[in-house]
Amino acid sequence: MGNFARTDRIAQQIQREIAELLRLEINDPGVRLVTITGVEVAGDYSHAKVFFTRLDGKHEEAQQGLERASGFLRKHLARSLKLRVMPQLHFVYDSSVERGSRLSQLIDQAVASDKGESS
Repeated sequence: MGNFARTDRIAQQIQREIAELLRLEINDPGVRLVTITGVEVAGDYSHAKVFFTRLDGKHEEAQQGLERASGFLRKHLARSLKLRVMPQLHFVYDSSVERGSRLSQLIDQAVASDKGESS
């Protein structure tokens, strides 16, 4: 159980660090509007899935930019995390924000059409 909590803490720290590095250090226009939504770290710390979303929907461009920056990000993470093994970073587009927005639009449309029919 203790190991599980440690991987969660490391995942949260990686998420904070990457978000900060993207905001302050990376000048790639492909990663400008990227938000890091979560991180999952493998039990042996060898791999980390970094989930991201992008506000304008250009997630392919963002994924390429993040992969180009992965070496830089790992180097900076190694300085701040003090882990024996620095995980390989794998960037995964998180479509849940987009799906949630789309569902919200559909609900709004249904409510608006309901009001139109009852008037």
